[in-house]
Amino acid sequence: MPNSVVLDSYAVVAFLEAEPGHIMMGELFQQAARGERALGLCVVNLGEVWYHFAREQSEAIADEAVRDVHHLGVEIVPADWELTKQAAIFKARGGLSYADCFSAALAKAWDAPLVTGDLEFKRVEKEIKIQWLAR
Repeated sequence: MPNSVVLDSYAVVAFLEAEPGHIMMGELFQQAARGERALGLCVVNLGEVWYHFAREQSEAIADEAVRDVHHLGVEIVPADWELTKQAAIFKARGGLSYADCFSAALAKAWDAPLVTGDLEFKRVEKEIKIQWLAR
């Protein structure tokens, strides 16, 4: 997809918790709001965002975080067979959590950079483009 980026849960959580990288994420969300950029997040990774907030705070806060993501102009991409198969290929090669494999698979499918600060993704830098958040 032209002029798009894929978000990993790391990037979304960084924005929602005002962690390092949140300013860059805010700029991406503003670009999406202006229609200048498409942002994608696999539903599996949205689940990661939810469980992060549910585990750290509460299920109500987690539900609020998911609502916030929906209002930020992010396309939530379902995990169909093609995406799941590519995620499984990345997982079979080792080094990434299964959920992270879905972010990588979506970046590959969209031929778009993956925005993350999760250093595990260094293992797939030769296969997908990574746009690193400040840590």
